[in-house]
Amino acid sequence: MQEKNSEAGNGTWVPPEGSWASSAARRRNMQAIRSRDTKPERLIRSLLHAQGLRYRVAAKPLPDLRRTADIVFRPSKLAVFIDGCYWHGCPEHYVPPKTNPGYWSDKVARNVARDRDTDEQLRSAGWTVLRFWEHEPAEDCAVKIAAAASRLRAARK
Repeated sequence: MQEKNSEAGNGTWVPPEGSWASSAARRRNMQAIRSRDTKPERLIRSLLHAQGLRYRVAAKPLPDLRRTADIVFRPSKLAVFIDGCYWHGCPEHYVPPKTNPGYWSDKVARNVARDRDTDEQLRSAGWTVLRFWEHEPAEDCAVKIAAAASRLRAARK
């Protein structure tokens, strides 16, 4: 819900005091960032589907874990994550923010810690976890995912 600045009287949105949105423009920009169905995810899924692989999208691998993987092969216990370079702290491409650096750098650090915790929880539950950066070639990612899915499917038989 957006709040209007009644004092301004011009109907422009003003962020609440101490808000993460430093301006109305920044808020719109942040809200437009996709959390799923990003271009790299869609491309990788398309390549996997073309190979005849079927999977779940944006699904919880474990019912009690409040986190979703980008691609899930439930019978094979394979969880795939395609991580954005900024939000997950890519060692090659992450650039610390210039605006509100304390907040955003801490946010990215929490994301990275949550990623490691997710990996650990899934692995201890018997899952295979694959993580790729958004900048990695989709074809390479799809080949690795298909190989892992095939290997895990064969191991179940």
